[in-house]
Amino acid sequence: MRILFVETRQAEQFSPIALTRPVFELMCGTRSIRQRMLDTLRPDSWGVVVRPHLADLYRQEFPEAHVNDPTWIDAEELLIVNGLWVVDPVLLKTLPLETIFRRDEVPLAWLRSGRPPASTADSIQELLNAIPETHATLPCSEGILLRYPWDLIKHNGAALQLDFELQQANPEWVPPAVDRGLGLTPGGNTHRIRIHPTARIEPFVSINTEAGPVMIDRDAHIQSFTRLEGPCYIGPGTQLFRAQIRGETSIGPVCRVGGEIEASILHGYANKYHDGFLGHGYICPWVNLGAMTTNSDLKNDYSEVKFPLRMEYHATGETKLGCFIGDHAKTAIGTLFNTGTNVGVMAMVLPAGRLCPKHIPSFCRLWQGALDDLLDFDAACLTAAHAMQRRQQKLTPVYRDMLAAVKQLTAPDRVSVLM
Repeated sequence: MRILFVETRQAEQFSPIALTRPVFELMCGTRSIRQRMLDTLRPDSWGVVVRPHLADLYRQEFPEAHVNDPTWIDAEELLIVNGLWVVDPVLLKTLPLETIFRRDEVPLAWLRSGRPPASTADSIQELLNAIPETHATLPCSEGILLRYPWDLIKHNGAALQLDFELQQANPEWVPPAVDRGLGLTPGGNTHRIRIHPTARIEPFVSINTEAGPVMIDRDAHIQSFTRLEGPCYIGPGTQLFRAQIRGETSIGPVCRVGGEIEASILHGYANKYHDGFLGHGYICPWVNLGAMTTNSDLKNDYSEVKFPLRMEYHATGETKLGCFIGDHAKTAIGTLFNTGTNVGVMAMVLPAGRLCPKHIPSFCRLWQGALDDLLDFDAACLTAAHAMQRRQQKLTPVYRDMLAAVKQLTAPDRVSVLM
């Protein structure tokens, strides 16, 4: 089997969290859409179609992947997956050859037979557009089709439950945590607790699974007096410091987390060490939230939250929505985010005791309460390199080029906000 993950034009709606990664690499549940598919289906080879500014970095991070490669796409039988479809991958085993799963005219997945290597299409997009025209259609209501960034938060609980069910086949996750004599205080069904054997759990940790499963991955460290409420997931190498983790929360690898978190996703390599509330938000890698950084996720009048996206405010249909923060953004002590806030890549937030604006564009500063675009890109990259080195990661020249491309792509956003 070969699998191709495709970004559609809808990817542009996932700013700021998908400015630096393909949409199928966004976290929902315990992992990304791509990783869930690969872990379950185990294809012989796989490829991706991504936005041009992400291609070189993706090749560097995943050398085994075929990136924007029309020859590979056109060579043999291929399962093509919409990168915004969160679904049990087992369903794709039922897809007949030359058939497409579709929902509301949107292709979800299609299985095409092999073709001669020489394609008549002039581009990857032409090739992909031509495939559905020759395929039979099967309506499909299974899974979740993501349309906007807040859909990741809305459906994270369901994705966590799906991943818990998929992980039960993994022998490392089978023994209930309470059998290990770790001094846990379990509540609810203890068989909905999964702790990797290498995780370190200190005494007086409370785990409650009444509303869903709790999963703690390898080498995680949970400090005493932490409370975990399911459904939730704690990723590899992550440390929790007297934290209160409420339901529908996913924390990816190598995070440092304290305070209260509710229904949020920390993608990985993020730092929220101190007290403060984070609710119904998405935090990208290398974000550092200063002590007492807090967001609102509910308006005083309980009305629908509007979210700033691509220079416009979008009705979300949600009454609870927090902040979405792009890679390498940083906040100072006591930062206060409004309901439904968009903070861009490498933004620097020093609010001086005031409530932050709802839109802080990428590569902008909120400096003493005023927005400007005077952020020094070279200095910001040096800071990013230092932060990554502390976690044994590198800001490579290719990574820096990607950030420079994002800076150029987001220039109209800064002009619109600062004019």
